Amino acid sequence: MIKKTITLAALLVCTASLSAYGSVKQTKGDFEDKFRQLDEVLPTPNVYRNAAGEPGHRYWQQQVDYNIKVTLDEEKRRLEGSEEIVYINNSPDTLKYLWLQLDQNIFKQDSLSELSSTFSGNKASGGKISLSALRRQQFIGDSELGYTISNVKDNRGNSLNYVIVGTNMRIDLNKPLKSGQKTSFSLDFGFNIVEEDAVSARSGYEHFPDDAREGGNDIFLLAQWYPRLHAYTDYEAWTNKEFLGRGEFTLEFGDYEVEMTVPADHIVSSTGVLANPKKVLTSEQRKRLEQAEDAERIVFIVTEEEALENEKEGTNKTKTWKFKANNVRDFAWASSRKFMWDARGFKQNNDETPLVMAMSFYPKEGGDLWKKYSTESIIHTMDVYNRFSFDYPYPTAQSVNGPVGGMEYPMITFNGPRTELRDDGSRTYSQAEKRFLIGVVIHEIGHIYFPMTVNSDERQWTWMDEGLNSFLDGVAGREWDPSIPWGVEPRDITGYMKSSNQVPIMTQSDSVLRLGPNAYTKPAAALNILRETILGRELFDFAFKEYAQRWKFKRPTPSDFFRTMEEASGVDLDWFWRGWFYSTDHVDISLDRVYKLRLDTEDPDIDFARERQQELDKPKSLTDERNKAEGKKLWIERFPDIKDFYDENDRFTVTNKERNKYQKYLKGLKDWEREVFTRAVKEDKNYYVLDFTNKGGLVMPIILELSFEDGSKEMMRIPAEIWRRSPKAVSKLIVTEKDKNLVSITVDPRWETADVDVENNHYPRRIIPSRIESYKRKKSSAKVSRDIMHDIKTELKSDDDKKDQEKDN
Repeated sequence: MIKKTITLAALLVCTASLSAYGSVKQTKGDFEDKFRQLDEVLPTPNVYRNAAGEPGHRYWQQQVDYNIKVTLDEEKRRLEGSEEIVYINNSPDTLKYLWLQLDQNIFKQDSLSELSSTFSGNKASGGKISLSALRRQQFIGDSELGYTISNVKDNRGNSLNYVIVGTNMRIDLNKPLKSGQKTSFSLDFGFNIVEEDAVSARSGYEHFPDDAREGGNDIFLLAQWYPRLHAYTDYEAWTNKEFLGRGEFTLEFGDYEVEMTVPADHIVSSTGVLANPKKVLTSEQRKRLEQAEDAERIVFIVTEEEALENEKEGTNKTKTWKFKANNVRDFAWASSRKFMWDARGFKQNNDETPLVMAMSFYPKEGGDLWKKYSTESIIHTMDVYNRFSFDYPYPTAQSVNGPVGGMEYPMITFNGPRTELRDDGSRTYSQAEKRFLIGVVIHEIGHIYFPMTVNSDERQWTWMDEGLNSFLDGVAGREWDPSIPWGVEPRDITGYMKSSNQVPIMTQSDSVLRLGPNAYTKPAAALNILRETILGRELFDFAFKEYAQRWKFKRPTPSDFFRTMEEASGVDLDWFWRGWFYSTDHVDISLDRVYKLRLDTEDPDIDFARERQQELDKPKSLTDERNKAEGKKLWIERFPDIKDFYDENDRFTVTNKERNKYQKYLKGLKDWEREVFTRAVKEDKNYYVLDFTNKGGLVMPIILELSFEDGSKEMMRIPAEIWRRSPKAVSKLIVTEKDKNLVSITVDPRWETADVDVENNHYPRRIIPSRIESYKRKKSSAKVSRDIMHDIKTELKSDDDKKDQEKDN
């Protein structure tokens, strides 16, 4: 999602992990093992999830099937419906009750979410509150929100006892449900639909008061709209943590049959396949839909002209749209008379995989922006994601324009960008809106792979869908047009990595301080580094695809991902997961010093000559220079008769004593020692020792660009394991040919490791490029310095907040 717990089991896992982490402790010295294995942190492999990261031989998951009938009351903006649910218990446990999600209850005034929300206005300047916050408060206060539930009965018509606990509902079964058995029950429900823009929800209605129709028109985006079963899992049992808004959902797969009764002039987009096209579409629309299957470009099923005509009047009549969806974990839909509808078929590489109908639904406000890019972006996404995971598993993939910035469900996504109305009544779009539409469609359609198919637990581990998907949408975005700034490069996360308000990626979503960088950009940057720098594309792509295919239509946990990536790549990555996902360390590798060493040949004729030259290369004495300039004569110049051998020969003059000592040294060497020594003397290579410190704590490979005196450059990649025994500081010996003299070294020259301070990556140090602005009034140098730093910090904070807003909104 673009916008965008700890359960008891999650707390226990966290507590157990911390306890295990502290069970092996260094008590002497300050050594910290950054390469300690994760076995003590990860859950123990079992028959449900094995040590390779695969589903175990007794893996199970529940199945829940739904038959729903619902009516949209447009004028009242209300849904009324009934549902029959079949629950199949594939677990080894006997269940006495079932837990359902009642997500609409989050909007009640007394909900846990509302009561625990905090004030974020500006208290220091008179207690200012934003108009949007006031609007939300007024809407919730004036509306009767949340579910009405009635007629909860089993399949024999017997009433079932139920208890509503906030956004959850427990249904007590009349008879315990044993392993392998199934039960069915029914209930009636209804709720008033929220105005999405007023409460900033994941779905709702949007009103268009200026449309030609009296009273205006609405677009309805319906999600989290029906009471639905919580997941029951092998790692947590019931995943029934209260819905607070951030932590999304983890659900069971099942088959759906859904009937939506809506105004007769509405067009409905939905999860699933339309089961009664003859009842709701004209013959011409059905013909166009068939033509779209083999079309090279989009075909309009409902044209703009037809949509504009629908907008004008409205009707009191209704139509019932019927959809069927098999093996999906959720169901969403949209309805409006404003929708035009385009489509194009996408043929996948596997002939056994059915044709996918890529479709977009949007009002006139979407304009040429949506006509050009929405459906095309859907197809591009499937083309890229298929290579990294599996063929798109469903018959439709849809993008619907509405008030939600971006949200995903099986086969259907809600996306927000639109065109701008000119003064002359025509419509245009900015470069930003174009980029946003392409990016958000790629991201949300990508979510149909993760987590709608690879069914991770969004309530606990937001990064498992948002982070993995943000990584892949970056790959897809660059394959569309690399000039579009969508996706995550390692350099994009450095500001967050060094900030004090970050928490480990492995933090439950409701407890994360900044969701955007924590759940989206940091894990995406980590995976980018893992692919491009640590493993390489071949190993990474094989392992990632293995993970996707192992857990297709199943429910993975973080340990399954970590173990699969290691097992399939053949590379120990525990240090990487520990540093990037379990800590708040950052990357800051400093190159502090470089020493040039030269091998002593022990031959006095060579070594003494070198030492003489080193002495001559030293700066001359300032006193001697000035004495000479003043014409002062040396004592030995005034009285030459006192000179002897040592005045004519310096301390580097070689005598037979030194030469005899050298010969004795050679004779004392073993044959292999003499061979190694004489070769080294002959080659006369350069030996450089590089001193590094790890200032950020996060161990990473050391990537070096070596620049030589002859103008050439070489890259050297030192693996992260160099820090294994000394994680705070290391020295590295580099040997070059005699004629390859180093003049400078740069650490991480292409910014591929998310190093937060690039200035200490240069040796020798460089002059730091910065800026200074002029001021109208005179200021002290100290004040100017403070103002410059304030400007820089403000700009960086602004950029960070903008990135967060783009992701969180």
